[in-house]
Amino acid sequence: MTNELTENILEYIDKNGSANTLDLAVILKQDHQKVVGAVKSLQSVPDLINVEQVTDKKWELLPEGQHVATYGSHEAVIYNAVPDDGIPLDEIKSSIKYANIGISKALAAGWIVIHVVEDKSIVRKKVSSISDTVQNHLKDVSNIPDTVKADYKKRKLLHQITIKSLNLSKGENFAIKLEKQEADLTTDLLVNNAWREKKFKPYNFNALGAMLDIGHLHPLLKVRAEFRKIFFEMGFLEMPTNNFVESSFWNFDALFQPQQHPARDAHDTFFVSEPRISTKFPEEYLKRVKKVHSKGGYGSQGYQYDWKIEEAQKNLLRTHTTAVSARMLYKLIQEGEFKPVRYFSIDRVFRNETLDATHLAEFHQVEGVVADYNLTLGDLIGTLYEFFKKLGITQLDFKPAYNPYTEPSMEIFCYHNGLNKWIEIGNSGMFRPEMLLPMGIPENVRVIAWGLSLERPTMIKYGINNIRDLVGPKVDLQMVHDNPICRLEKTGPRTAPLKKKTEVLDRHMNVTSSNLVNAGNDLDDNTKERCTKLSYVQIDQLIIFCNPKRPLYSLETLLQLAKKEFTVSVSIHVHSSVEEYPLQLSEFCSNFQTSQVNVEIPIVLIWRADIIDPVMQCSDLQIFGEVNIARYLNRIIELKNHNLLRYESCGPIYAAQIDSTLEKIHKILHGVTKDTLRCISSKSKSKYVLRDNISVVDIVLNSVQKYIDKL
Repeated sequence: MTNELTENILEYIDKNGSANTLDLAVILKQDHQKVVGAVKSLQSVPDLINVEQVTDKKWELLPEGQHVATYGSHEAVIYNAVPDDGIPLDEIKSSIKYANIGISKALAAGWIVIHVVEDKSIVRKKVSSISDTVQNHLKDVSNIPDTVKADYKKRKLLHQITIKSLNLSKGENFAIKLEKQEADLTTDLLVNNAWREKKFKPYNFNALGAMLDIGHLHPLLKVRAEFRKIFFEMGFLEMPTNNFVESSFWNFDALFQPQQHPARDAHDTFFVSEPRISTKFPEEYLKRVKKVHSKGGYGSQGYQYDWKIEEAQKNLLRTHTTAVSARMLYKLIQEGEFKPVRYFSIDRVFRNETLDATHLAEFHQVEGVVADYNLTLGDLIGTLYEFFKKLGITQLDFKPAYNPYTEPSMEIFCYHNGLNKWIEIGNSGMFRPEMLLPMGIPENVRVIAWGLSLERPTMIKYGINNIRDLVGPKVDLQMVHDNPICRLEKTGPRTAPLKKKTEVLDRHMNVTSSNLVNAGNDLDDNTKERCTKLSYVQIDQLIIFCNPKRPLYSLETLLQLAKKEFTVSVSIHVHSSVEEYPLQLSEFCSNFQTSQVNVEIPIVLIWRADIIDPVMQCSDLQIFGEVNIARYLNRIIELKNHNLLRYESCGPIYAAQIDSTLEKIHKILHGVTKDTLRCISSKSKSKYVLRDNISVVDIVLNSVQKYIDKL
């Protein structure tokens, strides 16, 4: 059909010289879209036909308008339905379609009137005759006056439609018959030089290749991979966790959890019906566990109850991965002499939870276990600080808690800057002797352990409020496709780099920042003298790596200020990772490119496409993010002239205000919008965010605004 249709189109153009696709659709008795599709295929042949797009607008009746054109306007129908002696309002409303709008329009036109007679509303004619102008207009849409079209459109009687068509004419290479163009050079065409007589389709070298259909990691797997890296960095070995079905003995009894404990009830645990029980246990170990439960031992009086093997044999879906830790510790002793170990596991556990926005019956537990001689509670706290520091969490607090298999036990809390409150993030403790000694572990060996959820940090990391949007049948697969890789902040607290940067400045310039905390201009003579010496001190070379898609606009402004007191030079280079260099960056920092040697602030700017946030390398120090780079340069400027761009010279309160506002910008920088920027800047009563003088806050805000405006 397509070949026949294209030939018919070419024949029509050959006879008539030109054609419109709407006319062709009528003449050839084809759908207009099919005709347009055939024209598109003809356009693949260079200069075969000339195509010009035409746009026409016309008015068309809507269903209600068609009703009016056939039966009369709503107000005319109401008028004609009113007898000479009148009719009750309720009766006319119940018998006529569109009665409400008809009565309203008829009243407005002065055709009818409503009287109240004996508490009844009666509709009567007010004029002897009418002319139904609306119906007359709609019977011939082309002659409707422009002055009333808007009113009819508002009444939903008609609407304007746009009709797009194509005007066709002969091209330079016009022909009626089309020869099939070859797409590939085959062996058949090479034989006897047959390719010389063929025409080939032109290659489109700008066309993109087909996207590969590849898989994407779920956010849970991305965060899990980061956790595993942290454990491996700390020297931990991963435990095998492939046994989802566990016996009550290893899940509860081996952990010194009594058989009457509420967690062993069917309301909290999923028990397995087939196979219902397990029968293979290490007999000697089982006897020692039974004894410490029922009679006590190892310095403990136990629980003093009749321990039953039937309870220990019940199979269940494991409620925690600590059951795996118990198996690994027992296996460690069976292998011979004890040796210190560090174990971790990240896998699924199952609990009979009530489903809500933060709880599922199946979730992941992250567990760390350290076994060594003479460990103390201090070792546990120190290990936790080191572990969470690698997650970017440094503000920790601990609360005493109770666990059947750990003593002492602690709940772990961290301060959440976004929520401005302390939240629970995990549980920890030291395994009880009643759990360890029956395994045969030496008395002077202690085991510390902690555990936390994998889902909660994932939800915080990716901004997911409902766990059912993260796991389960309602998960949006596009969310899995679109979410970026997980990068946990492992650089410690955000205030720590500032202290280190100050120390570097002290080394470079022999001036301590504590001398600059004096308010206003009241600097002591000693500080002023040392500031004067800065003109003779050369700062180490600053190397800045920046993505050309996110230019460091604040750098130009800061260097313009620094140039008033320092000699400044900027050398710009483009890394091989940058495939397309934006033309607008050709003038970036061009005012500071000089051949002068021995400048006080030498900067090397390298555009790199494989980094996200800008990074500045200074001696043995790395500074991450535009906010921190701007803060660093601000301090350099202030050390030379404390009135030029004030920061610490206005006192600790003003410096704290700047730091607080910069931290807000830093937090929202990756998801920044004009509204969030406006929220920060709108708090100022002047044109600057803080006081009446420009600060580094204004410079960074302006930089981010430039970036958004160019998106």
